Amino acid sequence: MRYFVGLDNGGTTTKAVLYTENGEEAGSASIGTGVKTPRPGFTERDMDEMWQANCAILKRLVSESQVNPADIAGVAVCGHGKGLYLWGKDGKAAYRGIISTDNRAWEYVERWKQDGTEQAVFKLSCQHILACQPVALLAWLRDHEPAVLNNVRWIFECKDYIRFRLTGNPMGEITDYSGANFVNLETGQYDRRLMSLFGLEDLSDALPPLCNSTDVCGHITEEVAALTGLAAGTPVAGGMFDIDACALAANVVDDTHICMIAGTWSINECPSKAPVRDGSVLMNSFFCIPGLYLLEESSATSAGNLEWFINSLLPELKASKSDRDETLFDELNAWVESIPASEFCPVFLPFLMASNVHPNAKASFVGLSSYHTRKHLVRSIYEGIAFCHRYHLEKLLKARGNKPESIRLAGGVANSAVWSQMFADVMQLPVETVTVREAGALGCAMSAAVAIGLYSNLGEAACRMTRMKSAFYPLAENVPAYERKYALYLKVIHSLDNVWGDIQTMIDAAHR
Repeated sequence: MRYFVGLDNGGTTTKAVLYTENGEEAGSASIGTGVKTPRPGFTERDMDEMWQANCAILKRLVSESQVNPADIAGVAVCGHGKGLYLWGKDGKAAYRGIISTDNRAWEYVERWKQDGTEQAVFKLSCQHILACQPVALLAWLRDHEPAVLNNVRWIFECKDYIRFRLTGNPMGEITDYSGANFVNLETGQYDRRLMSLFGLEDLSDALPPLCNSTDVCGHITEEVAALTGLAAGTPVAGGMFDIDACALAANVVDDTHICMIAGTWSINECPSKAPVRDGSVLMNSFFCIPGLYLLEESSATSAGNLEWFINSLLPELKASKSDRDETLFDELNAWVESIPASEFCPVFLPFLMASNVHPNAKASFVGLSSYHTRKHLVRSIYEGIAFCHRYHLEKLLKARGNKPESIRLAGGVANSAVWSQMFADVMQLPVETVTVREAGALGCAMSAAVAIGLYSNLGEAACRMTRMKSAFYPLAENVPAYERKYALYLKVIHSLDNVWGDIQTMIDAAHR
């Protein structure tokens, strides 16, 4: 029996999972990854600590699974997209890792929209510009910490940095780099005109050679073998952006279904034979399956909001649970289920980390009264996150021109039957969830299975290694209530457009 390791570097947790040839989990290990917030809008991590965390969980995975390292046929890495991980000419991290929830560069995005830069960029990359993309973050560093860029040897995305540390080979895998405004979507190659438009042409040579998801990009080095317990010489595949990996784990390999990932980010995506060129969809990138593009509507507005609420406002409940990964969320699901869909709960805007409606929008509960309890607030969070996903879904459906057969749901929300049913009611589509616990890890493990020749392509791997649960169907008695609530949600977000700038001005003044 051959095994494959999927190594998933998310926004808050790093996971290593061992899979059989059929996609069955044979072992797993995870560790929380420290996030630093030195200023509002900044989210960073120590790159050395991040690497050490990857080594630690790989070592624990190999040890606890009791699988012979020689039977591990391949490794692949996925991770959050956007953000920035810089490697220095001195052989060290050149800066702190910047996570995809970072919003420090929001002013650059607004400026580029106004001066025509974004329009010129879109003609080449088919992408709008996000504050968390490497190009915006590099421009911010150029203007605020120029000494950092003088030392940059390689510009990495999250998982490409980890693969570099595993193998010593600098490579940039195409799903990530084509989603970072570095790549011309017509040629499939880097385009110096893009770097020039951002004023970053001097950094063009710091972009690593491009590779594909199923390419063997190197092998586990002797040094890394000693740190992780993996066998030296184990092939390491290109891997992929974690949203591609989750789509694969849900067997979304064509335009039949839409994949939603409800974790830190609200990801709403579908493969397509062509990019959407009219600007109506946030992102076009290359999908991990050659010949397909990935249409993406996304923002950092999903289940991470619930995690904040638990940590900040329910600490005693969290502390009272001996197994919080299960029983805490069982209790929260029961809270939500105890309140009917027809009851008014405050409108929650899930903008703690970012927004999909205004660059400075902040999270809010609108409509609180003395009648409301913590249970109502938790239901508000569930509903607000679902409405935010629908906001993205409507843009995808308009671009597609037809409804999919179903939504395939991954991420933390997929572990909740109550929340999954709410998604079906709000989206008015069947919602299917995957049986796998770590969709991202499974998806990238598939790329390792293809890279070593076990499967001929990722479509075959997805068919062989994925399993879906029974679908949730929209409940007719709930749909009208959610339609009214969603209309109110839209009214609230649009009515606050003139407020967010004033709030941001006060925040900036307080931190000068």
